[in-house]
Amino acid sequence: MATLKLEIVTPEAKAYSDDVDMVVLPGFEGEMGILPNHAPLLSLLRPGELRVKKGGQEFALAVGEGFVEIHQTAVSVLTDMAIEEAKIDENATQAALDRAQAALKNKDLGGEEVAAIEAAIAKSLAQLNLKRKKRH
Repeated sequence: MATLKLEIVTPEAKAYSDDVDMVVLPGFEGEMGILPNHAPLLSLLRPGELRVKKGGQEFALAVGEGFVEIHQTAVSVLTDMAIEEAKIDENATQAALDRAQAALKNKDLGGEEVAAIEAAIAKSLAQLNLKRKKRH
């Protein structure tokens, strides 16, 4: 069976690099399932769950905003966050979410500050959703 070379890169490091059977991405317009021989595509990512299928197994990462470039044999993900479920600290993430939601209530915020806080909220929710989904 044909495979895809998946590479996930964050500003800190290469988070993942391997041949996989399928990738499901949180695209800006909704989830995208990518199989080998997919038509070339460039798309925005939104914070959410990126699922990888390889050899009958599936695992997921919480990803932030970014871009994905898709070719027939490769998928390149550039994102500001990629965290495995096991590495998510639920209590710390919930605390960060609570702080961000409280900060958003400040009426003196400018547009850029609101956007940064909303991005932090989206990333925290992506992590919490993945962590809690795996627990249930």
